[in-house]
Amino acid sequence: MSPYILSIILGVVEGLTEFLPVSSTAHLRITEALMKLPLDNAGCAVGNLACFQDVAYWEMYTIVIQVGAILALCLLFLGRIVDFLRTFPTGEGGNRHWYNHPLSLTFFAFVFTSVPALLLHKWTEKNLGSLTAIAIALLAGGVVMWTIDVWSQRYEPSTTDVEDMSLPQAIWIGLCQSLSAIFPGTSRSMSTIAAGQLVGLDRPAALEFSFLLSIPTMIAATGWDLVKEIHPRHAEAASAAVAHVVMNPERWMVLLIGTAVSFVVALGVVEWFLMWVRKHGFTIFAIYRILLGGALLIWGAKLIGA
Repeated sequence: MSPYILSIILGVVEGLTEFLPVSSTAHLRITEALMKLPLDNAGCAVGNLACFQDVAYWEMYTIVIQVGAILALCLLFLGRIVDFLRTFPTGEGGNRHWYNHPLSLTFFAFVFTSVPALLLHKWTEKNLGSLTAIAIALLAGGVVMWTIDVWSQRYEPSTTDVEDMSLPQAIWIGLCQSLSAIFPGTSRSMSTIAAGQLVGLDRPAALEFSFLLSIPTMIAATGWDLVKEIHPRHAEAASAAVAHVVMNPERWMVLLIGTAVSFVVALGVVEWFLMWVRKHGFTIFAIYRILLGGALLIWGAKLIGA
């Protein structure tokens, strides 16, 4: 398959799934497995520098195309972010403080996401490529999301706007988002939305804070992954030590296409998602996760390898 067509496919997958509660990590991993992308050094013979360089390039590619989705989210929420900056620290209603303004709450939630993720990053790296682990996370996350969404509709939400959120709510959401970093396939969006509903946020407020928290989290995670790819601390094989990403005009174009497609698709998906959730909730996404996770557990190893 042409690398340009492959890049378009991966860009569409990234843009479609990054902000939906279905796990972009899972969908990219499944797509990469179906397309037989070289993402495992284990298949490279010692001394085969070209193979190691292909692995390094596609690993870097799947990280960089997330930038397109990040830029799309920043553009869509630019007005909201500017309003928050303008009203800091007292808030729109003048009843906020430096520690419970939406910007501060986003920062605190990010901190409580980052610390557990950094402490357990070795566990994450160990399970990142496992389709079995991803399938279990998809399945379990779907059940949790469906249960919480149905349960939350039986009670009047205590918080209908991120301007009214409390510090404990933000810390709780941040801790729950760390699960998505520790267990690939969980989904940042699913973790934060379900956590928000569990502590009294209504659907739109939970979704908006999920998007706000995604911005620093994705920037930090993407930057961290890129640093690890460009400056690895150790190599598993002697050949891997010199298998840095080698770029040429074609590879730059493939990377640019994937990033641009991710940006355009994410723009449309976020707008649609906001409208859908206000009317229909998250049930359809929970069902999809359960079906996909179950299918991966049953047929994943046979069809694409687990």
